[in-house]
Amino acid sequence: MELTPEQLVSEFQDAVMELYFARKRIALLEAENAALREHLARTGQTSRAED
Repeated sequence: MELTPEQLVSEFQDAVMELYFARKRIALLEAENAALREHLARTGQTSRAED
């Protein structure tokens, strides 16, 4: 299957947009992960203090 130059440009633009949104999602997941790790660390310290 051969694409025209216009189709190639369109495919490239779609790929760039997908990458943009994937990177935004990754940043959100990394922030959520950090918050969960912090929560786990605090919970672990609390549990150990109660024992």
